[in-house]
Amino acid sequence: MNGDLVPAEPVYDGELVADQLALVRRFESGWQQSRAIPRLLKSREALRLAVRDALGWLVRLPGRFFGGVGRGVLVAARAWRRWVRVRDYREAAEQSEKLADKFVEIRALTLFRWKVTGAVFGAVSATLLVLYVLYGEVVLWSASGLAAVTFAIVGRRKDGSPGRKAVLAGPRTLTWTMDPQVLVDAFRDAKLIGKDETLRLVERAARVGDGWAVTVDLPATRKAADVIKNRDALASALAVDEVQLIVERVRGRGGHAGRVSLWVADEDPYAGPPLRTPLLDVEWWDAWRPVPFGRDARNRRIDLPLVWTSLLVGAIPRQGKTFATRLAAAGMVLDPYTRLYVFDGKGGKDWEAAEQIAYRYVCGDELEHAYAVRDHLVELVAEVQARYARMSTLDDEVCPESKITPAISRDADLGMPITGVVVDEVQVFFENPTREQVGGKKTTLGAYIADLLTYLVRKGPAAGVVVILATQRPDSNTIPSRLRAVLGSRFALRVMDWRDSNIVLGEQMNTRGYDASTLLPSHKGVGILRPDGETDAGADLVALTVRTYYMPNAEWRAICARGRALREAAGTLAGHAVGDDARQPIDSTSVVKAIVSGTADGWVVDLPEPLAAVVDYLGEELDEREFVPTAELVEALEVDAATFAREMGDLGCKPLRQYVPDGEGTRRVRGYLTADIRAAVERVAADEIGSQDGDQG
Repeated sequence: MNGDLVPAEPVYDGELVADQLALVRRFESGWQQSRAIPRLLKSREALRLAVRDALGWLVRLPGRFFGGVGRGVLVAARAWRRWVRVRDYREAAEQSEKLADKFVEIRALTLFRWKVTGAVFGAVSATLLVLYVLYGEVVLWSASGLAAVTFAIVGRRKDGSPGRKAVLAGPRTLTWTMDPQVLVDAFRDAKLIGKDETLRLVERAARVGDGWAVTVDLPATRKAADVIKNRDALASALAVDEVQLIVERVRGRGGHAGRVSLWVADEDPYAGPPLRTPLLDVEWWDAWRPVPFGRDARNRRIDLPLVWTSLLVGAIPRQGKTFATRLAAAGMVLDPYTRLYVFDGKGGKDWEAAEQIAYRYVCGDELEHAYAVRDHLVELVAEVQARYARMSTLDDEVCPESKITPAISRDADLGMPITGVVVDEVQVFFENPTREQVGGKKTTLGAYIADLLTYLVRKGPAAGVVVILATQRPDSNTIPSRLRAVLGSRFALRVMDWRDSNIVLGEQMNTRGYDASTLLPSHKGVGILRPDGETDAGADLVALTVRTYYMPNAEWRAICARGRALREAAGTLAGHAVGDDARQPIDSTSVVKAIVSGTADGWVVDLPEPLAAVVDYLGEELDEREFVPTAELVEALEVDAATFAREMGDLGCKPLRQYVPDGEGTRRVRGYLTADIRAAVERVAADEIGSQDGDQG
């Protein structure tokens, strides 16, 4: 400003060469995927473990050497004693019952071997004495070293050999980290492999977090799914609590159906103080990002994806069901561009804080509350239909597919924000027996609400609608199969028995090793998560046990208050939160038509399993195809073939054999006619409508 010269920092000209960066990335990718390069050279963590193991081996080497020498002396003494007493000859004579006849021969052979022992001892002593006189003490040191090495080799640890079997104090989980043979024995004891079969060690035992991890390959024809299913037996064989043992199949690149990853925790991984949710430390959250949900046994953070899917939370009372549901909704609360429908069938204060941000809010279990839920859902169904109509008019750049995008959801002019529908204690509304006339058919208010939610779960995700349901009565009468079959993500906290667990997680999940009834009562907030999408634990993981974050009422109120402030700043606060509870006038004809006529791919009646799952899997193909193979249905539905055939037979669907195309020719397979499946559906529908008419009369 005053004209003085001020020295400036040097200015450099540079250019970013993309080709060089691409070359570096290809080199790094090739280095990581190459099988010729040792694993310890691919990551700092692996190198650190290798250096640590090498130093530990050097520290333990003197003790192991002298221990081996001692065991070698003992083994050699036992072998010499057995030889000099002619044990082999004596046992052969005893087995042939001719010991008395062979006594003289045994006596003579014993005296001969004693003489050989004395001669060898005298010759070795004389030789050492002569060499000592000629060369001095170096002979004695050399002979002692040679003898020590020999005894150490003879006395090396080897299970099954007399005098050399490893015996360690403490649980066997410590033993197998040092001796893989103990792990093989544990698999045999658990009857996961045969007596003549063994394991192939892919990655030896190493410390991972607060536990030990190892990866093994099972013998041919043995499957990782069987190990997961029999995890309790393997935990017993390893002498650890089953909650400490995590068994996972290794999938994707480098994995196959017989590769198993084991992780054994040092102690109960689900004990300890509650975990604080990371959402308390953020100013806002993007609803398109998976929400922090909890941590698994290895203390990895598990994020739950919500957009494009739905969530069912089931548990008995006082197991953390409401806390888990609020965690899932918290991400949408902190996104000012989302809209929330909150329906609390309990009528308490668990969701009271959400009233200040909710677009629609209902709290209570009276008839008027059920009618309000119905009206709000009808309104939302009409909104979903309108969204599809608006998306069809958008160009491909704005809406490349018939699905909502982040840009669309934040465009106020389009009016299609991400909308969360949270229904706590949903069984309260489903079990409402009030009679309704919907589309000319008689039903109940609860069944109509279930049909509306089924439509939203089926059609809503692509339009930006996320449905989150929570219930403390996870049974087949509470959650209709037509709704349960299309819910994407499932989370089951502790329930009463395996049937209730399967209602939440899916059919026959208990036979695959996932049973929420086995969770401990002391593990509050711990449940089995079956995600519909990728998690930090793996994209192809079927299910995993998660300890959810803890969010008490005070923290929940703070998050909801922050969500209201964000909406006020963004100008997106609307609906019930600003006192506008007026229900928009809509044409309910199209809504009723979509729900009742089946254009929503749903059914008015509650189909029994596995018929409901078959109908849901086939969808529109139920009318297009004539025949569906049994193998296809069993694989798609992940059910037991024998149980599936019996249950379908009870519903009037008998399998038959037909020829189907197979490459260049045809082959004869067993399956079902879709006409028989449709007929079974019609029979169930007729029986249910008839029973409703009888009740009405």
